Amino acid sequence: MPADLKDGRIVVVGASLAGLRAAEALREEGFTGSLTVVGDEPHAPYDRPPLSKQVLLGRATADTTELPMRRDPDAEWRLGVRATGVDLLAKQVLLEDGESLPYDRLLIATGTRARPWPNAEEAALKGVLTLRTREDGKELAEQLAAGPERVLVIGAGFTGSEIASACREMGLQVTVAERGPAPLVGALGGTLSKLAAVMQRNHGVDLRTGVTVTALNGNGSFTGAQLSDGSHVHADVCVVALGAVRNVEWLADSGLASGPRGIACDAGCRAFNMYGIVTDDIFVAGDVSRFPHPLFGYQMLSLEHWGNAVEQAEVAAHNMVSPGPLQRPHLAIPTFWSTQFGLNIKSVGVPTFSDHVVIAQGSLEARRLAMVYGYQGRVTAAVTVDMAKSIDYYRHLIETGAPFPPPPGAPDRPLAADIPIPSAVPDPSVLSHGPTVALTGYLPDRRLTVVQH
Repeated sequence: MPADLKDGRIVVVGASLAGLRAAEALREEGFTGSLTVVGDEPHAPYDRPPLSKQVLLGRATADTTELPMRRDPDAEWRLGVRATGVDLLAKQVLLEDGESLPYDRLLIATGTRARPWPNAEEAALKGVLTLRTREDGKELAEQLAAGPERVLVIGAGFTGSEIASACREMGLQVTVAERGPAPLVGALGGTLSKLAAVMQRNHGVDLRTGVTVTALNGNGSFTGAQLSDGSHVHADVCVVALGAVRNVEWLADSGLASGPRGIACDAGCRAFNMYGIVTDDIFVAGDVSRFPHPLFGYQMLSLEHWGNAVEQAEVAAHNMVSPGPLQRPHLAIPTFWSTQFGLNIKSVGVPTFSDHVVIAQGSLEARRLAMVYGYQGRVTAAVTVDMAKSIDYYRHLIETGAPFPPPPGAPDRPLAADIPIPSAVPDPSVLSHGPTVALTGYLPDRRLTVVQH
């Protein structure tokens, strides 16, 4: 590593939101050395949230989702080439075209990809799609614009629910199949998920919960699906929304603490190796990271949040060019939002890190409320429905470790809150969809066997 941290060679693997914002932040922090950004897609970094919203509704096209640059990062862009490994001793990133890129510091921001349908033959049927990439968004928008008789969505997480909402807004018949008891239950717990189920059904969604799809049917083209309850759904388009897979396979032989739940790093975004030793020259940011947060029991968090990718990228960039005493931790509170079926849902904190919830404002009946989550007597999360202006108040309660149930103080807060009830956060294994923020314990994924010689 060069004596001057503002000089040398930095490689960013992942031409993602996190990769772009980190590259920009490196220059803003005064880095003057060589900067290379590697991405497996041929496109410049683009925004993914519009793909399940504006693009499907025809209000934008997939090729107009490119992320604006806050400043030119003066980087060499290596797009359309996949990284296949990292040599920690030689300090090189290996590429699929046979080239290797030397680095002094490396940032890994490879994000996630859509979890595919497990049966490859069925997944290859025309009309069976996932939604993650720009190409996915374009193809699904074209399929919906063609006016299918019915769309089947497998998985009722945020992506699946937003797709179903877009279908109904376009006047399309849609069936949603979810293994869990309700939509969004993995992210919001049992109480709010009941409201999500009511809203879907009130908007004409054929919602099937507590079932799995056992087979996709068709001869070349998708025609329908078999469900575990013995029923059959006739449909022309099938969207597989089973959550995300973290892009870590290329690191399998690297010696880093990487696994299905992400790459473990410390609060300063420095990657751990497989022995739990923090590295000084490899950093992680965005959806692929797995990091501890002191407000949530120091458990390792895996997040799929737009805001987290930006904030973590900026922390990583700062720490890559700063000596130890000047490095700072990534302590941002997770925040997420979704618009579906006419409702604006905003989440702050970690709803799954809870044992009880209380409706602090509004009501389920009014479909306008703020639900606060608590764990062992302190506030850990809040979710608002059409009450987004209150979210900053609850963020402050989380940051200050306020007691649960929360005290009065928010605008239009009732004098007496409802009695807290169990948050009913399900075991992720019973869901079709994946939560956008997940607690993943304390240890790296890989277990070692130590042999004494």
